[in-house]
Amino acid sequence: MAEDQGPERDRNRNRNHDHDRNRAREPDPDPEREPDRDRTADRDDEPADGEREDEYADRAEIRDTYDRIATHFASTREYAWPEVESFVKTHAADPETAKPDGVGLDLGCGNCRHAELLAPRLESVVGLDVSRGLLETGRTRATEREFEVELVQGDAAALPLATDSVDVAVYVATLHHLPTRRTRRDSLDELARVLAPDGRALVSAWSTAHDRFDETEGFDTTVEWTLPGGEPVDRFYHIYAPDEFEADLADSALDLLEWELSSGNCYATVAGARGLESG
Repeated sequence: MAEDQGPERDRNRNRNHDHDRNRAREPDPDPEREPDRDRTADRDDEPADGEREDEYADRAEIRDTYDRIATHFASTREYAWPEVESFVKTHAADPETAKPDGVGLDLGCGNCRHAELLAPRLESVVGLDVSRGLLETGRTRATEREFEVELVQGDAAALPLATDSVDVAVYVATLHHLPTRRTRRDSLDELARVLAPDGRALVSAWSTAHDRFDETEGFDTTVEWTLPGGEPVDRFYHIYAPDEFEADLADSALDLLEWELSSGNCYATVAGARGLESG
């Protein structure tokens, strides 16, 4: 078993379910893409061409890594974490706030364990991941467990979704896999763009607060995944310092409603900027 008894822990219990269908599609261009909002307009961290090419190569390597480990990785991700269950209960299941005709987004969906949580409570759910291998595990899960999700292969920093189209989003344990701060902030801005005016999202990332780390400042690292047979596969992580996580959210087009540390992870409930203005 790999290191995931740490921050990225899962509760591996066995359930029996009868199950359903889905489809995957390549991302389509978004005709409703808006310019960056005011809070991000003055950024001076645009990379040079060579740096951008290196970044794209790093992101492709991360995608290929998860394609490689997809089946084994998905088998260890059985149930939603309690923080996600609590968020969904508040924002998708509470009769006073729920939108049964709404749209859910499982961003960085992996095997769609969170899409499964959202599906009974919303009209439709999109599961988006950069890894086609992980999307295939999501397709299998949804077919077997009879919930519907539209699977999309796409980039978390350039979402192929319409502006203001998502009512409830879960963005869990994915942000920290993006290789540069600029890309991570672009991803947060994209989440703000696709959230409906009264939409809400849960964002999480690994943090230095976990007792496995000695560092107090955010840092880049690799964490091994061990395949059956003992082959190690390195995975990129940016380990957030808690104040860095809060700062990146504050610098983005999202509005930070609340955040906490739980089990070594940072969790934030956020709204799109216009959502807070309209509220």
